[in-house]
Amino acid sequence: MSQRNPELLRGTVELLILTAVSHGPQHGFGVARWIEATTDNSLQLEEGSLYPALHRMARRGWLEAEWGISDNNRQVKFYELTPQGHQRLEAETAGWKEFTSAVSKVLATAPVPA
Repeated sequence: MSQRNPELLRGTVELLILTAVSHGPQHGFGVARWIEATTDNSLQLEEGSLYPALHRMARRGWLEAEWGISDNNRQVKFYELTPQGHQRLEAETAGWKEFTSAVSKVLATAPVPA
């Protein structure tokens, strides 16, 4: 993932992928483009992170893969959330919201610069 501070996103790749696929079946390139478009190009998921994550998530039973034809007539794997994937997305989303809420509370205590 490339962006200004990659350390902030360690561990969030799966959450981003689950969210992208929750909108309907997508192939890997489509997942990456969806994340870029949704974040106004602030987040870019590199192939070296994307495809291993997709395969890992499929092995864990969170995604189901099926071969199909892309918009540009190429054979690609389309990924879809499984029931386990939906549960994982809900749990990860709740955890992320709790984390960001806690960080926001800390940031709210920062003094305002003069």
